[in-house]
Amino acid sequence: MTANPILLQKKYSRVIECFAKQQGVSLDTALGFFYRSEVYQLIRDGVSDMHCMSDAYLAEELEQEYQKYKE
Repeated sequence: MTANPILLQKKYSRVIECFAKQQGVSLDTALGFFYRSEVYQLIRDGVSDMHCMSDAYLAEELEQEYQKYKE
């Protein structure tokens, strides 16, 4: 299933903001990480209807990916 591109952009911004707050990083850092993440690719490609998941869930998925990235 594909989502409306405008709604996806709003979803991205909410997830990025939530992730930045959780990790205590700047919005620029969160934005850069998000657009390089596997989570973004899954949402963008419509895999498993990831865009239907809550913002908090997606931010948590990003957090797990970020922890692996930092190691």
